[in-house]
Amino acid sequence: MRDQRLPLAYVCSLFSLLSCVHQAADLDIQLSLTLKPKSDMSNLVFGSVFTDHMLTIQWSATEGWQAPHIKPFGNLSLHPACSCLHYSVELFEGMKAYRGPDSKVRLFRPMLNMNRMAKSAERACLPAFDQSELLECIRRLVEIEQDWIPQSESVSLYIRPTFIGTEPSLGVKKPTNALLFVILSPVGSYFSTGIKPVSLWADPKYIRAWRGGTGDCKMGGNYGASICAQHEAVDNGCQQVLWLYGDDHQITEVGTMNIFLHWINEDGEEELATPPLDGIILPGITRQSILELTKNWGEFKVTERYLTMADLCCALKEQRIKEMFGAGTACVVCPVGRILYQGEVNFLFIKNKLIKFKIN
Repeated sequence: MRDQRLPLAYVCSLFSLLSCVHQAADLDIQLSLTLKPKSDMSNLVFGSVFTDHMLTIQWSATEGWQAPHIKPFGNLSLHPACSCLHYSVELFEGMKAYRGPDSKVRLFRPMLNMNRMAKSAERACLPAFDQSELLECIRRLVEIEQDWIPQSESVSLYIRPTFIGTEPSLGVKKPTNALLFVILSPVGSYFSTGIKPVSLWADPKYIRAWRGGTGDCKMGGNYGASICAQHEAVDNGCQQVLWLYGDDHQITEVGTMNIFLHWINEDGEEELATPPLDGIILPGITRQSILELTKNWGEFKVTERYLTMADLCCALKEQRIKEMFGAGTACVVCPVGRILYQGEVNFLFIKNKLIKFKIN
């Protein structure tokens, strides 16, 4: 009789596939009995107000993904030895939902966030998940909380999926327990100054990311390590850090945003340039959208290329800068007004007037 037993490797891979699926059809919804009063949406401090409900999904190596739950917003209960607390085994995403002129609520390119989250999870040794099923769970959560999204061009609903290792052990290892949760926050402008041009502190003293590291993943450690530099930027009279890399002071990112330079390049061409995705740049969703939009316009050259502070300073001196701006989910698009570099303040002005680069 032919041996009908399956190879162990096949069985293991099949279990791995099954364990990465959590079905939105199994979603358990427990609505809060008391709803919070809606805040003054015209005066929101970014990320300080949260909606009434949250999404949680548990995972373990022995049982795989458990049924997803939407429940009243509340604190998490974690073991003191959780790997996320000791070894930063965690990641997050930043997404937004908007209410359009037709009153319908729409998520902005959410599958791109799901794909980036999956790549971050692989790098953090956290379990795989079904991107479409997770997105459907998030959609249901947003649907429940849609009253938190006013009919406004200045207010949106920020969506924060978070994935943490909950291994109850001090051993440095791949977690056998994890928690994926999603919280929502109505937000206005990321900066307290609104969409006014920001000032940047450019100093090679601190490095945001390096090749072979996790700079291309959305992990909390990348941001926690940037806070010291951010405070030093403020001490130097600037609002954000312009992150530099290498001996030639390559421009990489600005604050928590991707960076764009709209200029006349060395060859006399009008160009929109942003650093390439070489492992130290976060592949931003807004970044990708701007590249796709402007390439379709066909109005100027659009490239992903290395830019250095020497390139920028030369272009400033020769008045070839049209505009420099940061782009990200939280801030959307934020123009740069001035840069402090090597003790000198560089103003991004032409004929004493900052040129606005129109994205919409």
